[in-house]
Amino acid sequence: MSRNYGAAQPLVRRNMPTGYDISLRDYTKNRTVRIPQEFGPKQSLRGFEKNYNNIVDYIVRITHRIWETDARDVDYIGACYAPSSLIYDDYGLQTGSKKIIADTHHTTGAFPDIVLDAEEVIWAGDDEVGFHTSHLTRIIGTNTGPSRYGPATGKKIGVLVIANCVALENDIFQEHVLYNTSAMLQQLGIDLWEEADRLAADPPPGWPRSQQTWDDLRRSASPAQPLSLTDPVDGFDPDAFARRLHDNIWNGDMTLIDSEYVAELPFEGTTERKFNGIVAYKDYVSSLRAAFPDLSLHVDEIYWMGNDADGWLISTRWSAEGTHNRDTEIYRTATGAACQIWGITQWRVVQGRVQQEWQLFNELDLMMQIAKARQNAV
Repeated sequence: MSRNYGAAQPLVRRNMPTGYDISLRDYTKNRTVRIPQEFGPKQSLRGFEKNYNNIVDYIVRITHRIWETDARDVDYIGACYAPSSLIYDDYGLQTGSKKIIADTHHTTGAFPDIVLDAEEVIWAGDDEVGFHTSHLTRIIGTNTGPSRYGPATGKKIGVLVIANCVALENDIFQEHVLYNTSAMLQQLGIDLWEEADRLAADPPPGWPRSQQTWDDLRRSASPAQPLSLTDPVDGFDPDAFARRLHDNIWNGDMTLIDSEYVAELPFEGTTERKFNGIVAYKDYVSSLRAAFPDLSLHVDEIYWMGNDADGWLISTRWSAEGTHNRDTEIYRTATGAACQIWGITQWRVVQGRVQQEWQLFNELDLMMQIAKARQNAV
């Protein structure tokens, strides 16, 4: 009998791990081992399959089993995604494990040698409220089969992906995932604006998202009030830190970048953006804000793991709305389109400063929204 898990519940402060005993770095013990022989300490996993020791073990090994050639079992998705699962992706909303199975078969057909290499798993929660996991992985593969984007190109890809999942009893029942489709298409040699025009005219399933889908995407697992207000703490507070910094960077004057990021910040993000340093970071933020002068960003969900001595890993899911009202090099001639942008940011924070950032947002979808506005204006 399939289970209806309902809406994902927001986390509270006691749900956040205060150390790294159960973590990806402890799982591999800093070795170049992707699937270790020992799976880490046991954790209460009510309803999960007995062979998983903890939530990091679960995330890493189901990904390996579903996707990779030496263990590929795409239909295992039916055992670890709920039949009614809700997947918010680059295009919109995908519903149900059967849809995920079909999409995965499509991708493994296009990239038969595909590997999903885990680079970080930030987790919080438990087997009562649900495990929330922010899985940073890199898709590596060779396009030797046809795909929805055209015939095989023979080109290799290496694409950063972030999937924020909520799981109970061996089932992922909600996921916010950014596949960085724009980076993949660019690596395949496909012109992004030509593809955005094509897809806007002949949309994939789930696009464009409805207002209800957009509202649900934003409020899923989001607390009614920030934890920093309802459950304040002395000292460093990851919730207050992430909210203040995101607001200052995307809605404010960006002055906190100088004081709360290390000067040589390594950054990796959407559509092949990779650079070092806060000067380049400010240029990146400014280039996006320039196209949407009224951009308004809201933090939807934050969870974290760590402590002052060992540092913090913080996952922030955010969403923004803005009007495409200014000509820019990236987004071309202004269309006046009301646009939706959502993203996931992972930070490594030490002594109150961001040491490294990974950030993805729905850039191909954003370009499709602009392309559709142009088509409608003709």
